Amino acid sequence: MSGTIHIVDDDASFRSALERRLKRAGYSVTTYPSAQLLLDHLPDDSEPACILLDLRMPDLSGVEVHARLLERGSTLPVIFLTGYADVRTGVRAIKAGAEDFFAKPVSSEQLLGAIERAMVRHGALRELRSAQDAGRVHLASLTPRERQVFELVVRGKINKQIALQLGTTERTIKAHRHKVMEKMGVQSLAELVSMAERLGVLGRVSGDGKGT
Repeated sequence: MSGTIHIVDDDASFRSALERRLKRAGYSVTTYPSAQLLLDHLPDDSEPACILLDLRMPDLSGVEVHARLLERGSTLPVIFLTGYADVRTGVRAIKAGAEDFFAKPVSSEQLLGAIERAMVRHGALRELRSAQDAGRVHLASLTPRERQVFELVVRGKINKQIALQLGTTERTIKAHRHKVMEKMGVQSLAELVSMAERLGVLGRVSGDGKGT
């Protein structure tokens, strides 16, 4: 599996050894001698990547860095590494969303397995985010009336009910419905409902304005 691994550790010899190990495994590697350097050069999370983060560093703790990454909207998976068997902190990090936690030295098998799992999960997350972004673009292309029809359709309303609620004819609703399916890029009601769920439309109350 390809991708970039970002190593954040103040131990130069450890960084170098880990970099060599990961490059042999086929990964691109970027190293950071301090947590602040990582935060100052926030990695792009639109490509396959993972952060290996030392838990204890002089400037900021790994837990603090992870929290700041989350605050900045980073979706990159984080794997903590520590030279101290601090199980309590490790559990806290996992609960906060870290991908995994290992005490140094960690075997190549364990570390590469964790990185691969993290990459797979991050890939799925990127695909979901891409689909949501595309869905929002489609949604923004709907006219106010098409948006009303869309919200009523995904709530299970049939054309007759929608026409009655919006004060128009079934024929007009059928035309709006066809346009909604076309603009949202779907072929079936099931796909439309699935998209509405991803976009959070079903969690909002639709308007019931009048007019055609």
